[in-house]
Amino acid sequence: MKLNRLAAGIRDALTRLLVGKDLPRQVSPPLRLLLFQRVRRNIGLRAIAFLLAVGLWFFVNAGQRGALVSLRVPISYRALPAGLVIANQRPDSVQIEVRGPRTLLSLLDPDRLVLRLDLSGVTTGQAVFKIGPEMFNVPRQTDVTRISPGQIVLDIDHIVDRQVPIHVDVQGQPATGYRVASVKAVPPTTVVRGPSRFVSHLDNVQTSPVQLNQARSDIDQTVSLVAPGDRMTLVGAQMVEASVSVGEIVVNREFRNLKVEVRDTDYKVRVQPQKVAITVRGPLNLLTGLDLHGSVYVTAEDVTPGLHDLPLQIELPDGVELVRAAPDNVRIRVYRQRRADNG
Repeated sequence: MKLNRLAAGIRDALTRLLVGKDLPRQVSPPLRLLLFQRVRRNIGLRAIAFLLAVGLWFFVNAGQRGALVSLRVPISYRALPAGLVIANQRPDSVQIEVRGPRTLLSLLDPDRLVLRLDLSGVTTGQAVFKIGPEMFNVPRQTDVTRISPGQIVLDIDHIVDRQVPIHVDVQGQPATGYRVASVKAVPPTTVVRGPSRFVSHLDNVQTSPVQLNQARSDIDQTVSLVAPGDRMTLVGAQMVEASVSVGEIVVNREFRNLKVEVRDTDYKVRVQPQKVAITVRGPLNLLTGLDLHGSVYVTAEDVTPGLHDLPLQIELPDGVELVRAAPDNVRIRVYRQRRADNG
């Protein structure tokens, strides 16, 4: 009983000391001194404990206050039926806004909130998916307040294979006076796979460039095919043999007022007409600097004096051919007087 009364007295005394009231008079002076010393000795620890408690209270209460955080959440597309493909540009993520305590929002990981869309029931055409807050696994005491975009529209199309011509990409120019005569690829076609709306309108598949670099002869080169894009892939030939035929430019050129010579006779002659025009055909480079003066003649060997119609003859270099001559025959009069006598 005495111990109980003593404990109660000590409790009352500590209570009054801490609340700033006088201790009861019945507490003896030695006890008063003992209590004062103990309280004074632990006052620093008590102050630290008090400050920690206040700080913790503020931290917890501040963390429980409502806040907003914006997150970009990735999208996972699953279970698309075989033979179908997404033809349009699908979004890779959505932007969401989450409200809740700051402490919980700071722990959110966008990659763990991934939006999973089940495509198992789609068919060709448009598939619309409305995006709601319930589709995101956010913690309790938080909620999704905004989603952008609010829906996702997918264009679903059939996957088809189609044989498409190959177009050899020729870049640069051949040497002056030369041209590209023909271009071909072996094999000439390849197979393209992709959405039917794109594959059906594909005209050709390009190759990597073949550079001419002032070429004067044919070029044979192995080249790769360039993927056509728009979600299409190559399932046929990936490499082809490109053959570029390079040849000289062949043109016609007309020469006028060419004097007709008479060869192989010792007699005086007169030619009618004295000048003719001819057209020849050959490589541009060769014809550009060609001079045919002195190349047009008739042969009067064994021709007796009198009038004669003789065929026109023309000396042409290799690679040049006669197209026409106007006229192609000339009339000559052979006189009885020799040229030597005239001289």
